[in-house]
Amino acid sequence: MLELSNSQIKLSQLRALLAVAEYGNFSEAALRLDLSQSAVSHAIASLEDELGILLFSRSRQGAAPTPVGEQVIEYARQILQLLEEMVAAAKSEKSLQSGTVRVACIRSAATHILPSAIAQFRRRSPGIAIDILEHFDHLDVEKALREGQADVGFTHLPTSAEFETWEILRDEYVALLPPSANLRQNQCTWEELFAYPLIVPSTNNACFATLRNHLLSAGIRIDNQVAYQVNEDSTVVSMVLQGLGATIMPRLAAEPIPSAVHACSLPVPLERIIGVAVLANTLLTPAVFSFLDVLRGVASPPMKCA
Repeated sequence: MLELSNSQIKLSQLRALLAVAEYGNFSEAALRLDLSQSAVSHAIASLEDELGILLFSRSRQGAAPTPVGEQVIEYARQILQLLEEMVAAAKSEKSLQSGTVRVACIRSAATHILPSAIAQFRRRSPGIAIDILEHFDHLDVEKALREGQADVGFTHLPTSAEFETWEILRDEYVALLPPSANLRQNQCTWEELFAYPLIVPSTNNACFATLRNHLLSAGIRIDNQVAYQVNEDSTVVSMVLQGLGATIMPRLAAEPIPSAVHACSLPVPLERIIGVAVLANTLLTPAVFSFLDVLRGVASPPMKCA
């Protein structure tokens, strides 16, 4: 009986076994393995001696597995497959001990979503660095992904088919009115909003285009109402607090909202969907996959006005 503890079976023998089984003769197997035919023959003969069985029936037509040889071939195939998986797992673990994940995001996502995700990821993979690339506009985030400057991006959904995406949260646009506003409920009217000069993003900002199109669909043109064009969210909120005007912006971008500022829902609701995106058909590193797993766990319910 074979004593496994004293077995001298080598991986090279198992590879030779599978090659002969696949190509049906020793010469072709030797060619594929870049070995001499005598080396392959010796490997099979040694394996047969080790196991005490005949693995192949030899003839002028080639080598055909015996019935028990078929069983051994299947075992050999499983052993080599498990070996490959073992090596892959080791490489994956090693790759999670160092490296960098580059994340491009809009500023509100960088402020309110990323910190908790990074904290969780650092506990899981402390050796991986996170580079954060902040952008004013989600279109710049997508450009960074497209040009290979980032591995992962936070953008607005839906986006183009060149990206693989999933939703993280839905963020309601709110109207912010100055402390002097006398509102009776949490939803303002257009008249209450446009009683004040408007503070909006610059016209080349995608957020402004979204806002203008939404208002146009409600039959409202805001060109004559715009008093200030400001891209920095915190500056806009401070200007509203000082009574310089009113604005419409995503709640997440406005947070933290001063208690004196009135935040209310729009007469016609508007929301943005924030999602995570990676470039489709791109080979991602294990570190990026691990970070994406963390992000999948931070999805939040829609944000609404209180």
